[in-house]
Amino acid sequence: MKKYFGTDGVRGVANSSLTPELAYKLGRIGGYLITRGANHSKKRKFVVGRDTRLSGEMLESSLIAGLMSVGIEVIKLGVIPTPGVAYLTRELKAHGGVMISASHNPFEDNGIKFFDHKGYKLSDELEEEFEVLIDSEDTLPRPTGEHVGRLEVGTHYTKQFSEYLKSTIKNDFTGMKIALDCANGASTSIAPLLFKELGAEVITIGNNPNGTNINVNCGSTHPENLQKLVIQEKADIGLAFDGDADRLIAVDKNGNIIDGDQILYVCGVSLHQKGILKNNTVVSTVMSNFGFKKILDSQDINNIQTQVGDRYVLEEMMKNDYTLGGEQSGHIIFLNHNTTGDGILSGLQLVNVLVEEQKTLSELVLPFKKYPQLLVNVKVSNKQGWDQNANILNSISKHEKDLNGNGRILVRASGTENLIRVMAEGETEEIVTSIVENIANVIQQQIN
Repeated sequence: MKKYFGTDGVRGVANSSLTPELAYKLGRIGGYLITRGANHSKKRKFVVGRDTRLSGEMLESSLIAGLMSVGIEVIKLGVIPTPGVAYLTRELKAHGGVMISASHNPFEDNGIKFFDHKGYKLSDELEEEFEVLIDSEDTLPRPTGEHVGRLEVGTHYTKQFSEYLKSTIKNDFTGMKIALDCANGASTSIAPLLFKELGAEVITIGNNPNGTNINVNCGSTHPENLQKLVIQEKADIGLAFDGDADRLIAVDKNGNIIDGDQILYVCGVSLHQKGILKNNTVVSTVMSNFGFKKILDSQDINNIQTQVGDRYVLEEMMKNDYTLGGEQSGHIIFLNHNTTGDGILSGLQLVNVLVEEQKTLSELVLPFKKYPQLLVNVKVSNKQGWDQNANILNSISKHEKDLNGNGRILVRASGTENLIRVMAEGETEEIVTSIVENIANVIQQQIN
């Protein structure tokens, strides 16, 4: 089990568990490991971006110092969305990229996420090498003289990323009224101007970052104010990003929340109808609503499911040459455009479908019937071995037969706590409540 790296880089409370000293170490190690096979007689280059957190500049300074201390040339991008770092890593032919952000977490937290030269997150194997070196004596190279790394301030590259995003669609948005919630985060540097340049009338909230208000009652995890704004301003659509702008949650003109499953459905069907949905498949996770698979089946679109986490969605997409995938939480990956979830890109693609179809978002999602879903966390004394308990397995099997293919049950252990998570979906709330309560009771009896 990894000590420092989680599912999305290294995260922690800034200046506590995620210290400037650790950021410096990560810079040195990342610069060394990621450029290990490169020609050291030529420039080795990294790009570094951050979100709007107060601790961002502190960690950025330490991380950059670490990179430069192993001879890396650094382009400091400033405030930019995570997908902007992934894109510019490729476009500027850098050896690697780093994003300093804790995504949708509170402002006290921060994180450091590395990308390889193709803009992909690091492999588990490379992260394990990081782990070993972090706790080892530092014997990495320390070049001197003219071989010490240099720094370029590259905030102007944000415009290059914005122009690229615009190039991914063929229509403008003239006549559209769009409400944006930038979560007081990284999308404030791009999204409002971008949608205006495409001709839309734009109303924006969550676009006054002060270092401490990122994700506070705003953005994709708190879309309530955006829902009110859409109705109040009679907007055609609302788009809510998270702190580092790699997620999107939408709001239709009636104020209804449209989640990642529904966004994937709308975009997937559009690509399918154009004949450009690669291998006729959309990738999602096991947490996608049962109605998602049902509606894709009705459209003759394949659905492959992975374990929870956008990195696993991406792995499946790369392995089998799929180009559209994502999570219910709003991480949507358009792999023919970028190598990571991209909230602004997803928003552009979604609005573009509305323009092409000349329909409202509520009309487009109407065929998607969400199944009632209930998730209960069962506290247990020991989560090990639950999946070999005959009584628990029999209870699950019995209820699956009762559903008769018109719903599903997912039971899994928490990765971090002594909890067994029991989730069911079915045609009615009464059905799923009964199933979840029955299975949870059996788990309690058998384990505790």
